[in-house]
Amino acid sequence: MPQANPILDHLLTGTAQPFTRPGSRSAIAKHPQPGPRQVTVLGIEGDEQGDLRVHGGIEKAIHHYPREHYKAWAEELGEHALLSQPGAFGENFSTLGWCEQDICLGDRIRVGTALLEVSQGRMPCWKLNDRFNVANMSLRVQQSGRTGWYYRVLEPGVAQAGDTLQVVERQFAAWSVARLSSVLFDKRLEPELLSECLALPLVPSWRKTLERRLEQRQVEDWNKRLQGEP
Repeated sequence: MPQANPILDHLLTGTAQPFTRPGSRSAIAKHPQPGPRQVTVLGIEGDEQGDLRVHGGIEKAIHHYPREHYKAWAEELGEHALLSQPGAFGENFSTLGWCEQDICLGDRIRVGTALLEVSQGRMPCWKLNDRFNVANMSLRVQQSGRTGWYYRVLEPGVAQAGDTLQVVERQFAAWSVARLSSVLFDKRLEPELLSECLALPLVPSWRKTLERRLEQRQVEDWNKRLQGEP
């Protein structure tokens, strides 16, 4: 288990707005919210997603991004207005104390009166490039492992900034978010490792991706996800 129980420094939500490319919409711009918020199976009260095909839903109800990553990004990117406050990466939860190495797939976490479960890491997409105005930002996030992770909501409840997050159950201690994401983002094909991953309770999209790799004996093209449509 993680050694410390971090405080939810900020709880953030955003509304869907027209985005950078024709026809695109996004709610990646998240803003801290004061006071308690309802946490439902589809996420936090008042939070929206711009493209429900790839964002939101039961398996991506809440996105958690470690605040400590901001310092690393500032060192890489230099001064950037988005890094002056939480919400730059579209996160709903901002904390200090937990990173991808500390949290495992399937961890059950109590925050406020809600019970959450770690469902998957983030697969960064081209919207990060446009948001930061950095052409390869999505690839940088992927290669760095600083992706954050998603929760599904097992028990709806109420949460707010200042609440403590506590891991109350851990089933897959060998499979941190960092380790699982490193397999997903590896261009090398290791059938035994993929088979080991497929024994885990993966979300359907990750399962389909890894099954296809085994079947086709090759890793899929990431360009569309990382760069968007030409």
